[in-house]
Amino acid sequence: QVQLVESGGGLVQAGGSLRLSCAASSRISRANAMAWYRQAPGKQREWVARLGNNGYINYADSVKGRFTISRDNAKNTVYLQMNSLKPEDTAVYYCNALTFSDAFVYAWGQGTEVTVSS
Repeated sequence: QVQLVESGGGLVQAGGSLRLSCAASSRISRANAMAWYRQAPGKQREWVARLGNNGYINYADSVKGRFTISRDNAKNTVYLQMNSLKPEDTAVYYCNALTFSDAFVYAWGQGTEVTVSS
């Protein structure tokens, strides 16, 4: 079973940047896309960004223009570059692989915590 390990989170001031990484323990298969999600305190997990195997990318409206998703297949790693961070971006960030029907392929990792101070 592939394990996903997120890293790169931390405490940053509003307007700052962070780059998150999601490293898979081995080659990701049975997936049509990779995606980032986040869960803020007291809220449900929400989708942030999606990168399809065909290269198609889409973002949640709340992060569009500020976040960039990318991947390095040779390293089995997906990234999330986050710029112009806002306090409302504070959350634990997770990644996962998605099937053709957008079902999650793997168990959730521990996530990486992002805290944006005002």
